[in-house]
Amino acid sequence: MDHTQTPPEKNGLRKVAMRMARVLVRTTLTLAVIAGAVLAVRYGSTELANRAAAAPTPDAAPAIPVSVTPLVRESGYDIQRAFIGQVEAAKTVSVAFELPGLLSDILVDEGDHVTKGQVLARQDIAILEAERDRLDASKAANAAQLKFAEQTVERAEGLRARGFAPQSGVDEALARRDELTGKIAEIDASLANVSILLSKSQLEAPFDGRVTQRAVDGGEALSAGQMVVELVELGAPQVRVGVPLDFDKDRLAEVQIELEGAVVPASLISIRPDIDPVTRTRTAIFGLDGDIAPAFGQTARLLVTEQVAADGVWVPLKSLKEGVRGQWTLLAVDDAQTVRSAQVEILHAETDRVFARTALPDGTPLIDSGPQRVAGGQRVVLYSSE
Repeated sequence: MDHTQTPPEKNGLRKVAMRMARVLVRTTLTLAVIAGAVLAVRYGSTELANRAAAAPTPDAAPAIPVSVTPLVRESGYDIQRAFIGQVEAAKTVSVAFELPGLLSDILVDEGDHVTKGQVLARQDIAILEAERDRLDASKAANAAQLKFAEQTVERAEGLRARGFAPQSGVDEALARRDELTGKIAEIDASLANVSILLSKSQLEAPFDGRVTQRAVDGGEALSAGQMVVELVELGAPQVRVGVPLDFDKDRLAEVQIELEGAVVPASLISIRPDIDPVTRTRTAIFGLDGDIAPAFGQTARLLVTEQVAADGVWVPLKSLKEGVRGQWTLLAVDDAQTVRSAQVEILHAETDRVFARTALPDGTPLIDSGPQRVAGGQRVVLYSSE
């Protein structure tokens, strides 16, 4: 039986044709899918546009009300400088006896208040009293002799007038009388000296004050000038402060002193002409005005206000907003009631406000609180914070 076989060339052509048919079918299907997708996208876009056009237009957002304050340009600002000082008494005196002697009584103790003329201590006066008694007796004796001498002068002058006594007798009587008169005057001077010594044996307070130190206990033999007690005057406390050399005296005429949080007015008493070798400052002494009794040695602060010339505006601290690169900005409102941002340079800061340099013109409405509630370009409604 004879079978006819297909040549290999025909089999190869058939396979190629089948492959090309399959590629053609795939390409056709892909193009059909792409065309369907394009049509679907166009239909969807049209449908969305139609729906958007049919939707009602939303109302515009209402303008946010903001608090504003008009900017006011200033030519400068005040700063307060502080210098540390110390409270001291107007007078501090070491009270001592002028003359040596035995201390018999000490009448005050540390912390006691004393008044001017009050007796603080006494020396033993037994020797002075004995000397006073001796002088009194001598004066009495000389006074008796002087009385007799005066009578003698009268008799001698009477006898001479009648020619019974020579002139020399009268002269002798006069000389004796004058001698006794001189002795009595000398005794009076000695008694006055004793009285002075007796007064100096009693130590008195030179002013109203308080005893800060007692150096003796009583019974000591004191030398002249040896301290018994130390007194400070309470009525006029002063503050000693070192101030810079370039400070004008007129700027210190009326200042304020801070003592433990309380600020009291003070007046300049004097400025020492020399310079402190340690601090390189001049010492200024101030008197505290008003009824105040600070502790001596207490730290005080001298407050001096200075004017700094600078063009700028005062703005509330809460109106500042931090910008890029550490810059500070303010939010202002223009004529169209639109928020505008402006950079500022802070020159001086206080507790609740700052003095800043800005290009904003005078009178510009500044959003003085809540700058985080709005943004640049946003429309707002204004109301004054005042």
